[in-house]
Amino acid sequence: LLNATTRRDWKGNVTGVVGVGQDITALNQVLAESKRVADDLTRLIETANAPIFGIDTHGQVTEWNAKASGLLGYTKDEALGEHLVQRFITEEFKASVSEVLESALIGKETANFEFPMFTKFGDRRDILLNATTRRGPNDEVTGVIGVGQDISQIREITKEQERVADDLSRLIESANAPIFGVDLNCMVTDWNRKAAEISGFPKQDTMGKNLVQNFIQLEYRLSVEEVLRDALTGKETANFEFVLKSKHGQAFTVLLNLTTRRDGKGNVTGVVGVGQDITELNQVLAESKRVADDLTRRS
Repeated sequence: LLNATTRRDWKGNVTGVVGVGQDITALNQVLAESKRVADDLTRLIETANAPIFGIDTHGQVTEWNAKASGLLGYTKDEALGEHLVQRFITEEFKASVSEVLESALIGKETANFEFPMFTKFGDRRDILLNATTRRGPNDEVTGVIGVGQDISQIREITKEQERVADDLSRLIESANAPIFGVDLNCMVTDWNRKAAEISGFPKQDTMGKNLVQNFIQLEYRLSVEEVLRDALTGKETANFEFVLKSKHGQAFTVLLNLTTRRDGKGNVTGVVGVGQDITELNQVLAESKRVADDLTRRS
């Protein structure tokens, strides 16, 4: 880098030139590397598979990548210079989104902030946002970069799972069969209306109590505990028969199916037992056998 200065004699006549140079090789290398990093970052933002926007300190849009355009329907030209909150955020979420962005503008960053945005065509998109402070070369705040994730489909799946879970809960509660659930320690977690009706123990008296120790007759405790433990290791049991004595002393013969309960990752979380009251059936079978035996003896 050269500065050239005219050299003159005492009369002001030009006698030559003085050149003062500076070796800026290393500086140019640093500048070239900085430009390369900036270009890489710009391409990364533009091509990222996540909606990314940037705002300045006044809330005006300065970045709007291809994914944001594709997701929301607004082109980059339509978004740049617009006030992000006033233009693209629905009324009910303007205050909360403004708060997150204003916090980022004072260096307080936010992760996993969830809010809805609506497309140019009125469709709702649920966004999970990370807001990061953008700084200049002297560490001064120059704006905010927001990296989003479209979780609309996840929310739809979650709602569907909740609906199925609600339907299942209602089915269990209203089923015409005794149904109970236990956790890994055999503590009661579910106890439906029919179980309460047969046993005489209302739901509130059973929850959190050990099923075997509190609700199974002594002579059946070992066998019931064994099939429960098997189910807790994934070995399910069908048509296990035992006698249940109600709170009021009435005996019921129950045919039990035990199913392992698992969480979303496949880990065992407990057991669900679905019973069938076969007391009357056994009485009918016993009476039929008695009649058959009588006929056999008479013949």
